[in-house]
Amino acid sequence: MPSIGFTLPHWIFWAALVVFPLIAITMARRTKDDPDSARANKFLAYLFWLFGGFIGMHRIYLKNYLALLYMPLFLAIIWGGFNYRDAREDLSKARQNVESLVRLQDRAKASLARGQASAQKRIDDVEKKLAPARVEEAAAQADIDKANLTMRIAAGLTLVLLLVDAALIPGLVRRARETEPPPVISEVEPHFVDDAPINVPGPLGAFARGVDRMVAGLGELVAYWSVLAVFAYFFEVVARYVFNSPTNWVHESAFLMFGMQYMIAGAYAYRGESHVRVDLVYSHLSERGKAMCDVAGSVLFFVFVGVLMATGWTFAWQSMQAHEVSFTEWGIQYWPVKLTIPIGAFLLALVGAARLIKDIHVLATTKG
Repeated sequence: MPSIGFTLPHWIFWAALVVFPLIAITMARRTKDDPDSARANKFLAYLFWLFGGFIGMHRIYLKNYLALLYMPLFLAIIWGGFNYRDAREDLSKARQNVESLVRLQDRAKASLARGQASAQKRIDDVEKKLAPARVEEAAAQADIDKANLTMRIAAGLTLVLLLVDAALIPGLVRRARETEPPPVISEVEPHFVDDAPINVPGPLGAFARGVDRMVAGLGELVAYWSVLAVFAYFFEVVARYVFNSPTNWVHESAFLMFGMQYMIAGAYAYRGESHVRVDLVYSHLSERGKAMCDVAGSVLFFVFVGVLMATGWTFAWQSMQAHEVSFTEWGIQYWPVKLTIPIGAFLLALVGAARLIKDIHVLATTKG
């Protein structure tokens, strides 16, 4: 049967965590406030071709009816996959039956060699059952070969269509843009409500604003890892249920990626006051009162962050020294994952320092 038994090289995983978000950020900023960005474009067409081309998703995106050519081939692959699984179960049962009868036959022949009169009758009985059992085994193997052939032909034709469409997509995009109506831009656009800028004069204010921009950029970068996980799990579902070739890396890569995202995005969440907090009193205080509470609480905050940074670095250093890898077949390196613990703590410390500068400025400039 068609197989996509693909083991993801480690360097591709680590490179994707940087390259994919950068591409996504660049695309998002280039298309921001551009009415023409809502029209068909080659980037999305090739993205659909790469991840959903086997069902003609790129042609569906471009509103091209020849997408229907892909559906029968896709259904043929699925049909062949179901038949393959059923035939494989039948073949396993038939082989077990044949092997069991062969063992009985061998024991009966050994008994006949020792002079047991009833052994010949047992041999005859086994031979009567063995012939149809071998026929069942051959039939099951033939069903597997037929299902494999069906899927190989369908997959081969799909691959040919995809290669042809890879060359045709620029022209298809151009024709789609010529025929589709102009995009309708809503008068009320959603927007992200960000924190107010840190208006602290002098070098300390510049430092606080630099930390704020850096943490905002890193938060945006790791946020796109969630989109990357969608593509990875889409690949896993197709590989597992269409091609019967589950991966050994998608699930592990996702939880490692989200673990690193959790550590790095902690500073971004703290920057935007997004962490869970109980503020029965705090929310009723004045701006100066809130600043006083923040300055007093920063002592415990920096103690916690310092301990997290020190212990996290110990874990990461020990992992690097031992060349630690996961216990799965994929064997991905663990030290970069553990290194995000001290990195995340350091980013938290920077944001905490920027907030402390802001709070001290509020105390110094606000009366009462």
